[in-house]
Parts: sequence; C-alpha cells; structure tokens
Amino acid sequence: MKHLCYSKIVLLLLFLLSSLFGSLQNKSAMFYFKEKISYPMVGIHNYIIVNPSKTNTYTHGFKLYNYKIYAHITKLKQIKDLQKKGFKNFYVDIKNINKQILSKLENYSANNFILKSSLKNIKKYPINIQAIVVENTDPKLYPKLEKKLYNAHIDLIDIHYLNNYKLKKLLKILQNKQEELKNHHFKHIIPFYSIEDFGIYGISTKNAIKREIFVLIDEKAEIRNEQAAHLYGAMPLEYQGYIEELYDINQGLPNPFDMLHYAGIIIWLNSSYPNPGKLTNWVLSLNKLGIKTVYADTFGSEIDNSFLEKLGITIEEPNPKASQLSIIQKDPMIGYETQPLLSGIGLYLHVKNAKPLLSVEDNMGGRSILAAITPWGGYAISNALMLDDKNIWIINPFIFFKKALRLPVIPVPDPTTENGNRIFFTHVDGDGIMNEAEFNPDLFSGDTIYNEILKKYNNLPHSISVIGAEILPNGLYPKLSPRLLKLVQKIFALKNVEPASHTFSHPFFWEKIKNDTLSGDYRLDPDGYHFSLNYEIKGMLKYIDEKLLTQTKLPRAKTVFWSGNCIPQENALEIAYKNNFLNINGGDTVISNAEPYISYVAPLGIKRGEYYQIYTGAQNENVFTNDWLGPFWGFKNVVQTFKLTEKPRRLKPIDVYYHFYTGSKKASLNALRYVLNWVQKQEILPMFASEYVKRVMDFYTISMAQENKTYFLSGMQNLHTLRFMQNDYNYKKTADILGSRIINNKTYLSLDNQLEHIINRSKKSKKSAYLISSNAFVKKHTNTDNTDKIIWQGYSNIKLKYFIPSNCTISSSVNPIIKTIKNNIVSLKFNTKKVSINVRCK
Repeated sequence: MKHLCYSKIVLLLLFLLSSLFGSLQNKSAMFYFKEKISYPMVGIHNYIIVNPSKTNTYTHGFKLYNYKIYAHITKLKQIKDLQKKGFKNFYVDIKNINKQILSKLENYSANNFILKSSLKNIKKYPINIQAIVVENTDPKLYPKLEKKLYNAHIDLIDIHYLNNYKLKKLLKILQNKQEELKNHHFKHIIPFYSIEDFGIYGISTKNAIKREIFVLIDEKAEIRNEQAAHLYGAMPLEYQGYIEELYDINQGLPNPFDMLHYAGIIIWLNSSYPNPGKLTNWVLSLNKLGIKTVYADTFGSEIDNSFLEKLGITIEEPNPKASQLSIIQKDPMIGYETQPLLSGIGLYLHVKNAKPLLSVEDNMGGRSILAAITPWGGYAISNALMLDDKNIWIINPFIFFKKALRLPVIPVPDPTTENGNRIFFTHVDGDGIMNEAEFNPDLFSGDTIYNEILKKYNNLPHSISVIGAEILPNGLYPKLSPRLLKLVQKIFALKNVEPASHTFSHPFFWEKIKNDTLSGDYRLDPDGYHFSLNYEIKGMLKYIDEKLLTQTKLPRAKTVFWSGNCIPQENALEIAYKNNFLNINGGDTVISNAEPYISYVAPLGIKRGEYYQIYTGAQNENVFTNDWLGPFWGFKNVVQTFKLTEKPRRLKPIDVYYHFYTGSKKASLNALRYVLNWVQKQEILPMFASEYVKRVMDFYTISMAQENKTYFLSGMQNLHTLRFMQNDYNYKKTADILGSRIINNKTYLSLDNQLEHIINRSKKSKKSAYLISSNAFVKKHTNTDNTDKIIWQGYSNIKLKYFIPSNCTISSSVNPIIKTIKNNIVSLKFNTKKVSINVRCK
C-alpha cells in the first residue's frame, strides 16, 4: 500500500480507536498480518486472524489466546504443517468453497474454521465452521442477515477496506460508521475496518485500550539490562498497568504508521544521537497522530536551537557573570525523593505553550525551564529527572509519565495480590548444596535446609533448584554425588517442594554464549563437559523430571532459575518458551531503610525479542551478606525490603529468595528462620514460584477494552486481581467478582478463574456479601441468583474473611476452629487446607 495519504487516514483511525466502542458484550474480530503481534491489542477479540508465517507460536501471548487465533491459509494442505506448529484454528481464504472442501474441513473435527465465502449455503456448513468472511456488505442488510445467521449458529465478519485513493469517500464512511458502531446491536455480525494488507490494528465492535509504551534507548551505550530506561522507568509504568517496550535507536526510527498501538513514547538516550533534527520530526509526526513523547534526562543530542525550535523550545547563553541558581517555580511532583541539585550553569531553556514543572533563575536574572508538560508531551532533563550518582528520583515518575504522555487511568492487572492477600513465594538457587555445615561437619548445607527449613516450615511452599555440575556424577564432585542425589530426591519428595533447575554448569555471563559455546572461564567447568545451551535448560529439567522425581510427584520440574548475572539472551529464553518451561531470576529489588528509593525496586520483568524474562520479587541473601563475606545474619534486612515494597504502594509480592549455602552457618540459618517467622505473621497467599511467574506473564499479555464505566478484560488465565487507583471504587457485583479490599487507599478486586471478565462501575448493593481476603486459591466457583459457592484450597490451613450483611448467611463444609463476627465481617480459620464455603443471600 502506498502511504502518500496515510497521515490523514491514521489520524482518523486513531481517533476511532480511542473513542469508538461497540457493546462490550458484542463479538469482535481482528486481522493482523505483520510480525510481533501485540497481544494486549488483539486479545479482547473473539476472532484473531494472523499470518502464520509471521507468528511466533512459542510466546505466552500465542499460547494464551490460541483458542481464538486463526491462521490464514490459501490451501488446505497447509493445515497439517500448521497444526504441528501449534495452530488450532484456520481462516480458509479459498475461492469457490464447494462440498468437497467442506467435507474435508468436517474431518478436522478438533479444529475450528472461518471461511471466506458467501451466505448462500450456511445451513449446510459443518458445525466446526464458526464464521464466514465477506466484504463491504451494506449495513441495511444486517437485520435480515442477523436472523439468518442466528438460525445457522454462525457469525459474519464484514471487512471494509480503507483505500487511501478514495480518501474523501473514506472519511465520510468512517464518520458515519463511528456512530453506527457505537450502537451496534447485532450479535452475529462483526464489522471490521482495516487496510488491504492488514498491516495495522484495525477497528471492530470492541477495541483495546493501548497499554504499551515505546521506549527509545541506545544499546551501544550500555548493556541492555543496565539501561536506566528499563531499571528505573519500567516499574512506575507497570504499577499503573502499562508495559514498557525497549527499542534500540541504532535500528533506525520506525515508521509512525507502525506506532499506532502505543500509548506513548519515551526517549531515554545519552547525548550522542547524530541526527537530532530527524528525531524531532519523528516526534512531531507522532504528535499529529495523538501520540505523546517524553524526553528523559537529555534531548538525545547536544542542545541546539536548530532542532529544539521545532518543539517550541529556544535556548539562551547564560550571562558570563551568572553564578548561583535558585528555584523560582516548582510543581508538587518535583522533590519526590530528593530536591534538585542546582550545580553548574548550562544553556537556558525557554518553552512556549507549556506548563513548567521546574524553573530556575541565576543571580543575573537568567531563567531556565528544566522540566515541563508540553503540547507534544513533556521533558525532564538533567537535575529535574534523577540525582544521577544515587539514581534517586527528583520528579515523581508515577505522576510525570502519566501526565506528560496523557495516559488514562486504567484498571491494573496486579500480580502482587490474590484474593485480597499479598502473594508469597520462596525460591532457592542450588548453589552450595554440598557445602559443609560449620556447626556439624557430618552435614551438607542441603541437609540443614531440608531438616531445619523445608520440614519445619511445611505450611509454606518452596521452589527448590539444583545445579547439575554440583550433584551429578559427571560434575565437580563425583565422590559426593551418590549422597547428594539421595538428598535431592528426598527434598523433591516433600509435598511442599516444587522442583526446578539452576542449569548444569551455572553460566556466569549469559551474553558470552556465542554459537552455542561458552568458555569454561564463564561457568563451572567439570572435566569432559562440552557446553550446550539446550542441555543447560532442557537437558537439566529433563534429568530432574526423569531421574530425581517419583512418577507421582506433583508439581513436575518446569522452571529454570537463571544463574550468574541473570541476563539470559533471547537464545536462552527461546529454548525455555519452545519447551513450555517457565523462568525467573534477575532484577535488583534491594530497597532498604538505608536506601529507601524506588529506583531500588526492579520491574516485573524484561522483554527480550518476543519473550519475557521474569524477575524475582526481592534479592537474595548473597546481596545482604556482601557477597557472602558477612555479616552472615544480614538476610534479616530483607524484611525491610518487604515492608518498603508494601507501603505506601504495594509494588512487589513477598519473595524469600536464597541459596543452599545459607544452611552452612548458624547466623545465616537463624536469619532465614527470622524472615520466615515474620512472613507467617503476614496476610499472605502462599504459592510456588512457577505460579507467580504465570501471573506476571499474564500481566504482559492481558487485553482490555472500555465502554463508558464498563471494562472488558481477556487473558486472565492465572492472574485474578484488578487494582483500581482509588479507594471509592464501586462495582456491580457479578457472578465472577468474588470481592474487594482496600489496601493503601487502592481497591483490589478479586476475580474468579474465568479467562474473561466484564467489570461494571456502578454502585454495589449494601445487601451484597463479598470476600475480603483468603490465603487459598479458588478451585471451583459456582454462582446462582442467591448462592455463591467456592471450593478453597491452599498450602496452609485456610483463613477467610467475608463481609456478610444481615440478609446473608455463610456456611462451610467443615466447622472452623475459630469464627469471629464484628461489624458484619466474618473471620474464619480452619484446620484444613481445603474447604467449601456457601454464601446465601435473601
């Protein structure tokens, strides 16, 4: 398609994307034929039609939405090969669909199909034909077609192509369609608008809220994982429900035509981009499309009027006699963690039609605006953004990014909380399982962890990994191997233990792996071992599963805990995702009383290629003991991290993360006991590390739409909590909403196990009973007009808290050992890990 007139088309499309919502109850469709599908943009639709040759079938998004993804095919012989790649459904784009073709499709009874066909013979279509595709149907025919479709139990997807050479007519059609689709009431007719090559995210009766933030970085300047844009910028965005996507500017600036699905742009570069004028023009072209941009720290190049003037910014040389700067104007968002450090005098900035956030003046009357909200977005440079030596925020990033990018407040899928309680998990890296216990040389550190932690804290689930080179006969300690293997088998046999792998040779620097080789200098180096990335990940998990677990052991080994610097590259992540393995480790959440700064709280994870590496919830004891040099009781201080990531905002779950060598010293073992004892006093929902990882993966792929005060969400496979950014949120109690709880002046809505939810912002009845908190999972939920029944199951004895008004009663399958009632709040404690609860209201 030629893009001569794309800007006008795209501007109108963007307007429609942000304002045009049919009923959230209606079915909708999305055709997208480019690579790197944005699942937050497509997941809400009932039919997602893709180009299979450009679709990565190993990603979490594909696996999550595969039940409604359709591969575009032009020949039936493509089906078998695509089935092997993971596709279950197919869009058959073949001319002249005849009886022979229909007969063949009927043989694929386990698959669903969409046909590009006519309406003539829909009554004769096989039951696995879900929809047919037509083009440019006159909407006046919709009422008659709807009845026909209803009788045939089939949907109609009506494609309207946006041809730029008919721009005048196109604009008129779209303006008319805007109002029409708002009131679209046909259940089986799905209008869809896009360009002919399906190279944009078009519009249908439901349209996704844009959650992704495009972030320009320079990978040549720093290691990707050390980028300030990621380490410091991602978490504040994630907390508000948005997803950071890093992009290396060395790849060239992308076409604005491909940027429509982003909620905003952040440019976080050093001052070395060679073509600042080109960058400025790119920013302004995005602004014309309604996409705002933030410059963070610098403008990407040395400050120069030649490109800044286009942004409404002019520069001024300071008076040679100028000296000390002082603040003359400061927005409340300035001074968030520390005040601006006004050292040195550079060029002064003046900006038109903007809201200044920080203005300074020198002794000669020269003024400069260091941060502002502008018509095209905003900027915060040098001493207005962060104090560089400590990475302390000067500006409030939670407010600044939201206001500068004009981000709407949206419900946040929250992986820190479930059923009103804070998520807890503990995971152990395999290092040092064979270390001698200093207080008993007859024991390994693994023995003491088994005896003193795993068995005694058996009400807490533990995810335990091992290093192959430490325990296997072909590893570093062949003489110790028989005893170590028996120990590991004994550990993995415990009901409260989930097995995992910490790789075979414990790579120290994952980025050093080239062409499937890694020097022994960068890993453990047992005699005779030839490095294999596939064996490090798949091979070790297979060995654990087949050799170290009983046949009846559940859960199985399915998670890799990254080793060394915990910076796996896309090649390692691809092996994990191809084999349906999970992954965790990395991220430096080390916030403490001594350094209580949010830059010390890591994001949930990082995207590498199309795969996500999931970070830990907190750092391990190695960090708190100064790389195991002491003090060996230092892990006690991780409790400070847990408290500071709870208030004033719940930013993280509780993750007690340590190594086997903690069991080698009394001080470190006692510190671990101290931490776990503290954990047991908190209101938590315990789970395995793999269960937490799945919730974070959902966070990155959940898709949502909005119509007035109602939200539709899809993709909530494992993540069951929505956080609303105010504490007066009212919702209509529906069958899939279990309850709510106010935490830190935010409302946490607890949902059941359905994949999709509709949340209606209307006042809940004072006569409604609802869940406040639970330390267990929902295993089964049934709801009738008067009764809500939930089977709860967890890893600890169950504790429940409900609001039960006078018109409601609560009963349980077993009697609680403790039951208290105060102000209609019923607290129940059971001496069992599984219980059925009935709440009945008149």
